[in-house]
Order: sequence, then structure tokens, then C-alpha cells
Amino acid sequence: MPTFRQAVSSGNPTMNRPNSRVTTTLLARRARALRRHLREAVAGSGQGVHRARVASRRLREAVPVLSTGLADAKTGKVRRKIRRVTRALGATRELDVTVALLDELTARDTMPRLALEDVRAYVLEEQERRRGVMLKRLSRLDVDKLERRLGSLGETLNEARSDRWRSALGSRLLKRSKFLRGAVEDAGQLYEAERLHKVRIAAKKLRYAAELAAETGVKAAASPVRAIKRAQDTLGRLHDLQVLQIHVAAAQAAPKRHSSDAALDTLSRCIEEECRHLHAKYVAGLPALQQALVDIQRVVVPQLVRRPIRRALKMKLAAPAASAADR
Repeated sequence: MPTFRQAVSSGNPTMNRPNSRVTTTLLARRARALRRHLREAVAGSGQGVHRARVASRRLREAVPVLSTGLADAKTGKVRRKIRRVTRALGATRELDVTVALLDELTARDTMPRLALEDVRAYVLEEQERRRGVMLKRLSRLDVDKLERRLGSLGETLNEARSDRWRSALGSRLLKRSKFLRGAVEDAGQLYEAERLHKVRIAAKKLRYAAELAAETGVKAAASPVRAIKRAQDTLGRLHDLQVLQIHVAAAQAAPKRHSSDAALDTLSRCIEEECRHLHAKYVAGLPALQQALVDIQRVVVPQLVRRPIRRALKMKLAAPAASAADR
């Protein structure tokens, strides 16, 4: 039985041969991404941590859908192990983003320098502690076992002849769309952090499912994916700035610092102004997001669940929608 490492390598004939099933190819893409970015994360790359976490979430979204109807696929164990990877990487994710934001604000030369330095000192100390936690958690993961299970699942997918995963993905898209629509309606146009956070999470989950549809050749999914990504990126940036505000408040309460209360207050107000600007941008983009939800329900799902006339059509996969800036 091939291992995960063998299955996702370019020389392996199982998960990469031209006549592999579409489900096998989709699994292989996500497995390769997780393995590659995990190496970057362990090597100390903050961007690697982010990308590995996104890759793990994409894999978690794909596994239960692609394995629909398969007997003895043991997908529950695979999903639990991938979830542990996501959680382990989450120990440093927000602090890595906060450090990057501090770098960005420092480069503007319009922010109080000493205030930024105080916040940075506080964040770096916590970041180092959490990085140790992350590495400890990753060291406890049996990556070899995860590789073996994913390799086994790839073999099972390649031998399967059922297309029940299409209906499963269609149902998931409808469910995720309904959840996002409800979150958007609940948030309205008010600037309320917790409700906007729920919109961001719902958008993220729907996008990962819609990407699966797009990669199977459902061209109609490309436009909704872009619209959802725009909203998700805006809300993601907003959330990151709100987290930074929390660290500014923590720095204000720290016993040792070099900046004045006035300087930290100025920094906090500047961050708040950008948060308000981003919220306005999100509100302006709501019509496009709502149209994306309509398109998923009325166009994408019907095209997805319609069985292709020829097997060849199933293998014309679109290029992956992932990018370095993905959240």
C-alpha cells in the first residue's frame, strides 16, 4: 500500500496517472499542498504556517465529500488527524499575522514609533512561547500514519465507480450557502465584531466547498469563488486588525513600556479607523456576495450534480484556486 508521501510525489503512478478518477486527483492536490507547507511551517516560516493551515482545512473539506458512499474508507480517522494538524498550527497563526501587520504599520512612518515597538515586544514574547507549543504539538502527530491513511484513501477512490460525491458536494454547497446567507442577514450593515467574524467563518467554509466544484470543471463556480474570496479577504483583514487592537490594549496594561498612553491611544484610533473603512468596503460588496449565493444555488449545484455524459469531461480539471494570499 503506498504511503501518503509516495502517493503525492510526482513519480508515483497511483494518484497522478492520467486516467485517475477526478476524486483521486482532487485529494492528491490537497495532500501535496499540506505536505509541502508543513515543511515550511516546521522550518520557521510564518507564511508556511498560514499556508499549511489553509491546506489542512481544504483537505478536511474534501475528504468527507470525496469519500461519500465508500465502504471501509476509515475517513473518520483521517479527518481527526488532519484536524489535529489544523489545531497545532493555530497556536501561532494570529500572532504571525500580528507581527506582519506591525511591520506594515512601521513602514508607513505615520504611526507612533515607540507605541509600535512596545506592542511588538509584547507580541514577540508571546509568539515565541506559542511557537514552542506548536512544534510540540506537531511532534506528537503521527505524520507517517496520516500519510498511510491518505494513500489508502487515494487507492480506494481510484477504484471506486460511484459518483455519489457529486450529490454530497451539492448538498454541502446548499447548506454552506444557507448558513452564510443567515450570517450575512444577522450581521446586517452594523459594525459588530462577533457577527462579522461569523460571516467570515461561513464564507471561508463555503469557499472551500465551491473550490472543489470549480476544480471538477464546473466553470460557473469560478465567479462565486472570486466574490466569496473578496468578502473573506476584507473580513479577514478586519479581523486581523481587531486582534492587533487587543494586543495594543495588552501593551497599555504592561508594567514596562517606553511609549506614553497618548501614543498607544493614537495607535489604537488609527487601527479603529482602518477597521471602519474595511467594514464599509465589506458592506459595499454585499450585493456581489449575495449574487454569488444565488448563483451557487441556481447554477453551480445543478451543473455539479448532473452526471457528465463522457468520462473525459470529468477529467478536465480547472487550475487550483489557491494562492499565497489565501486565508
